[in-house]
Amino acid sequence: MAQNPVHRKYHHDLLTFSMLYCFTENFMLPFSHDEVVHGKGSMLNKMPGDEWQRFANLRLLYTYMFTHPGKKLLFMGTEFGQGTEWNSATTLDWYVLQYGFHQGMRLLVKDLNRLYHGHPELYHYEFEWQGFEWIDCHDAEQSILSYIRKKDDDFLVVVVNFTPVPRHGYRIGVPRLCRYTEVLNSDSHYYGGSGVGNGGIDLIAEERPWMEKPYSISITLPPLGGIVLRPEPLPPKPALEETVVVSEPLADTDLPEAESPKTAVAAPPVAIPDAVEEELAQPE
Repeated sequence: MAQNPVHRKYHHDLLTFSMLYCFTENFMLPFSHDEVVHGKGSMLNKMPGDEWQRFANLRLLYTYMFTHPGKKLLFMGTEFGQGTEWNSATTLDWYVLQYGFHQGMRLLVKDLNRLYHGHPELYHYEFEWQGFEWIDCHDAEQSILSYIRKKDDDFLVVVVNFTPVPRHGYRIGVPRLCRYTEVLNSDSHYYGGSGVGNGGIDLIAEERPWMEKPYSISITLPPLGGIVLRPEPLPPKPALEETVVVSEPLADTDLPEAESPKTAVAAPPVAIPDAVEEELAQPE
């Protein structure tokens, strides 16, 4: 990581060499006090580039560490990117947490711990080959690594980009035809990054073999950043609207005729008896 990103393609094998022996014993991945004393400088000051690149490189390193097989160890002060070398005679530089980059570093380590604790794919097979699988470890030209951490049928996809160049439309192979969701991005605005990534995008796998995998997805890789993708079921297809067909009555069907309304019959006139007529006709 101390190499300038433009030269990292010539040292790509140093990133992958650990996989030749990491399952021969139960290894720990320590950034101990021995890394930040006796003139060696802080973890932050080991990173090349300007201030933004140093923090981005350190976030990337921690993302690679937490998704790499092996138990993790961070010495105090490295979790928030202390800039000075550790000194046993003084306290940590807690005051730097008032600055955004240091706040973002601490938040990233917090989220990496939560991701590690909440996904057995990252720790169930910590010391066995069953928990790790390369997708591609040969892209030295672009300094990109992609791999799978898994527990039986469950898995996470991890892709890390060790150059400050964002990669749009970068295709990787995946083992399952489903939707992939970005659950962590070390370049997120929340951590002080540039915000380049796949947040809010449905990454739907295509039936296009790639990197010796039956399916593939096209993703955006952040500069000096790492992303973690989680497989999820495909979204349900929209239901088709039902069409109701109303059949017309057959022409030769005899339907009963409706009864015609009855007409009221007027009552016959009442005849006046003759006796009454004669009585009225008599003179007084």
